[in-house]
Amino acid sequence: MTLGTLFFLVSIAIGKDSIGSLIFAIGIIVANVPEGLLPTVTLALTMASKRMARKQALIKNLESVETLGSTTVICTDKTGTLTQNRISVHRIVTIDKSYSFGVGDKIAGSELKHLHRIMTLCNNAQLTDSGFMGDSTEAALLGCARDMGQLEELTPCIRIDERPFSSATKYMVTLHPTPGGTGNEAYLKGAPEVVFSLCDRLLINGKLTELDDQSKNWFNQTLNEMASSGERCLGFAYQPTEDETCPERGYIFVGIAGMLDPPRAEVPDALALCHRAGIRVFMLTGDFGLTAKTIAEQIGLITHDGRVVQGDELAAMNEEELSVLLDEQELVFARISPAQKLQIVKALQKKGEVVTVTGDGVNDAPALKNADMGVAMGIQGSDVAKEASDMILMDDNFATIVAAVEEGRTIFENIKKFIAYILTSNIPQILPFIAFVLLDVPLPLTVVLILAIDLGTDILPALGLGAEKPETDVMKKPLRSRSERLLTRNLLFMSYGIVGMIQAAAGFFSYFTVLYTNGWQWGQQLGPDDPVYRTAITAFFASIIICQIADVLICRTRRQSLFTVGLFSNKLVWIGIATELLLLAGISYIPALNTFFGTAPLAPWHLALSIPFALAILIGDEIRRIYVRQENPFVLRWLTW
Repeated sequence: MTLGTLFFLVSIAIGKDSIGSLIFAIGIIVANVPEGLLPTVTLALTMASKRMARKQALIKNLESVETLGSTTVICTDKTGTLTQNRISVHRIVTIDKSYSFGVGDKIAGSELKHLHRIMTLCNNAQLTDSGFMGDSTEAALLGCARDMGQLEELTPCIRIDERPFSSATKYMVTLHPTPGGTGNEAYLKGAPEVVFSLCDRLLINGKLTELDDQSKNWFNQTLNEMASSGERCLGFAYQPTEDETCPERGYIFVGIAGMLDPPRAEVPDALALCHRAGIRVFMLTGDFGLTAKTIAEQIGLITHDGRVVQGDELAAMNEEELSVLLDEQELVFARISPAQKLQIVKALQKKGEVVTVTGDGVNDAPALKNADMGVAMGIQGSDVAKEASDMILMDDNFATIVAAVEEGRTIFENIKKFIAYILTSNIPQILPFIAFVLLDVPLPLTVVLILAIDLGTDILPALGLGAEKPETDVMKKPLRSRSERLLTRNLLFMSYGIVGMIQAAAGFFSYFTVLYTNGWQWGQQLGPDDPVYRTAITAFFASIIICQIADVLICRTRRQSLFTVGLFSNKLVWIGIATELLLLAGISYIPALNTFFGTAPLAPWHLALSIPFALAILIGDEIRRIYVRQENPFVLRWLTW
């Protein structure tokens, strides 16, 4: 509006009449406003969301698509996200024996009688006709108990009292009548180190033994050995009691169950892709530190020297110490609470990081809500977590997050591509009005034809650019700054200063060629109904369309050769090009549209006038991309957008 007003005043100042000056001002305003940009961006984001949905990533907010592309840190859960969530009990270890499952060992022993009751009764999973329903860890314990026998006889047992599992206590206790009905027994399961700390006795061969240094050493060595094998460990204990409430301490330790959850096969490649893209991935889990580290090393999340930070260690850190810690490349946070998860997210954001966080529980909701990108699990996730998130993983798979990040980066690049495409035609739309005022020539392009370009011929090819596949280096580029704009200096220079000028030159060349071949002389005024004038502005319009066809092709790729990506690989772009040509044909050759747009039919040689300019755009940009791939400093600094 400001630019239009300014040019209106300039036009009046140099002696133009008010009507001509008003037409000039309106033309400048219309030419400068890319009317089709907003619907194009919206539709491009919608198409990206649909592509991500096909990859099992459900986007709840369109703007989240772009946020994903600027992610610098991913804070991910372990179980079910990095692993397959197919947990099974691998072995049970007591102080005098190790029982392996699935290898033909005979399951017997007095300790296992108590373990069988604890695993079955201190458990909220349920046996159904099709399997188990409930938490995957508890379902694995029920499956193990079923293999040990008599599961159906125990499950109806009355639960007198319960202390539910929480991330703060890291254990669960239930109280039940004893098998003989002579009293009650409390059954305890949870993090092995927590369970062991609540015990003062051990059960060995059916006999109770006081805890001593030897048994404590056995516990520490066993737990470390199991965790170093990647096993997720749970400790079990019980206590006879006459009370009607769960006791606080004084339990009898029975043994440790080691469970395996195989890593997802696709996760190592996804993590490698993150590392190449400069994205750091931190594991945040409630599991034992050594277990978490072993899994992290197996999947390539960290190397052998990667640091593991326990929840109690994190709790002892001040803000400055945490900030320094978060500068490290490889981190695993173990035995952390949901509150600490939120603390890590906020600390990363304070350092300027764009944080994507995964979660599935109710307690994860604050971290999901505060993260730049909250990702909830579609299978195991709670309704609260899904509501607080920006994206839902329908397959609970970490690799899907990485695919979504790649899509986010791609859509940002594609938006820049179609902005460059749309803006390029502004120059051949603006310069005719400047020539009309300053050079005193008949107006080479009318406002209605400008709108035909912006709202007609440009939109479908731009949508085709929005659907362009990612270039091979999209996940190898340096991380994008949060402050990086779509409209960069280089993009404007390329669109306005080079390609736009070539298009304008093509338009003026066609325009004046038509005028001069029909006897026009400089300074001669032509009326809007003059057939020569109508033919000339149609030729100008056709030149823009033909050059825009070349422009949409070069905008498909910023570094790769068109022949590498496949000249005909993007069908939507070619549908857009066909639509452009149909609209050009209609506006040029259909009498009713001639009357509406003020145009006239063109001869074939009129159309051929702008082809050399279109070829110059195609060939010139192909040469530019060669220098970009060769990392030419001048081209990278000035001619890469």
